[in-house]
Amino acid sequence: MHGNRTVLEQLLYSSPECDGWHHSVEGAFYHLASLALLLGFMGGSGVFGCIYIFALLVIGFLCNALWGWLSACGVDILIWNIVLAAISLAQIAHLSYQLRKESYGTEYDTLYRTVYQPLQVPLEVFKEIAHCSGMEVLSLNADQSYALEGKTPIDRLSLLLSGRVKVSLDGQFLHYIFPYQFLDSPEWESLHPSEDGSFQVTLTAETDCTFISWPRKKLYLLLAKEKYISRLFSVLLGLDISQKLYALNDKLFAKFGLRFDIRLPSLYHVLGPCSDTAEDIGPLEEPLAALLPQDPTPLHKVAPPLPHQALGTRDPRPESGILGEDSTSLILEDFAELPGSYMDYVSEGEYLK
Repeated sequence: MHGNRTVLEQLLYSSPECDGWHHSVEGAFYHLASLALLLGFMGGSGVFGCIYIFALLVIGFLCNALWGWLSACGVDILIWNIVLAAISLAQIAHLSYQLRKESYGTEYDTLYRTVYQPLQVPLEVFKEIAHCSGMEVLSLNADQSYALEGKTPIDRLSLLLSGRVKVSLDGQFLHYIFPYQFLDSPEWESLHPSEDGSFQVTLTAETDCTFISWPRKKLYLLLAKEKYISRLFSVLLGLDISQKLYALNDKLFAKFGLRFDIRLPSLYHVLGPCSDTAEDIGPLEEPLAALLPQDPTPLHKVAPPLPHQALGTRDPRPESGILGEDSTSLILEDFAELPGSYMDYVSEGEYLK
């Protein structure tokens, strides 16, 4: 009757029938195998997480095989652990092959690690984005134009991978575009899918550049199909446009000592100084107004924030005749004592470098 009991009944209703418990500790290979298996099952998800898991499983199974051979002297322990280690090695080889197969080249891999991986974008999503661009890396030579003002149609969206591009309007320098910034994000956002238009600025490569491009219609179809990718591009484009506006705003601040509110572009005409500096701002007034939409609604005058005053003795500022100071009382010499100001540089090109 006792011999007819199942293993479960023996575990639940009777104590294990062991001739004697070992009071000695098992060998180092057994404990090392247990530690490797514990660390392996704590691995993460994704391709790299699976490679980490199976690599530690291989170490654990091999240690168990050595323990079964040297200490336990069990043939079944040895064979089973060797088989499991071989299966884990085969799985690692398969994952490595898949990872290499999904590689799109150095430029695309670096793009994913720099832009998309910090946002936790899955590789499958990036694969769709990369295929939409045609998996082609384009190049621009130094002094070659990507777009000409009023001539080049807006038929694609491009992202700069390397180099530096200068943006100008009517020959007037506006700002630079650096790697991993969009070349034409304002133009992309300015048009609806059914509209056509041309560039209002000129984009010229200052150095040898590489970039990728998404055809306009093809990208619109992808954004309409995949809502996650649509929200992703919306965030990336919004961040890129705000960086360009702040770069333009900082350039004006460095040159004229005036920080404009980029949310209220029509205040540009109001915030200009009434002194001789206004003559210097004049050439830039039309380029800025052409880039930013004009609001016909009259706006109140807003005084920009004043920079912190540098240490040292200074001549008193002339009274403006009203309480406090507005932007018309700011002059270029007020910022000459600030470290890293525009006055420390020979030209604005050197400053922006």
